[in-house]
Amino acid sequence: EVQLVESGGGLVRTGGSLRLSCAASGFDFEEYAIAWFRQVPGKDHEGVSCITGLDSRPYYESFVKGRFTISRDNAKNTVYLQLENLEPEDTAVYYCAAPSLDPAYGRTCSWIKRAWTYWGQGTQVTVSS
Repeated sequence: EVQLVESGGGLVRTGGSLRLSCAASGFDFEEYAIAWFRQVPGKDHEGVSCITGLDSRPYYESFVKGRFTISRDNAKNTVYLQLENLEPEDTAVYYCAAPSLDPAYGRTCSWIKRAWTYWGQGTQVTVSS
């Protein structure tokens, strides 16, 4: 059974930092891309960052502007998202997601929500002004 568990969210002031973790199990973690999305009430999920399978290439949405860093530790089956210089607009629930377990498609990144089959429960990030 595929499981994704996020942690590391919390309340910080503007300019603060957090490190989010996504612990995965139930599949060959190293082969597959992992993405981070976020959601605020009343809006759809928004892509934040993604890291590919096997070669670990990072991708970021334009609003990140160099403030976030994604990485993965395949020995620990964990993806990290380091959040720096946080702004109130970054307040959201952050989710990690994994693709369908097909190596032909699951190693690459996409900002399309339906490309991601498995989702964690989310972790709340709140940035106060």
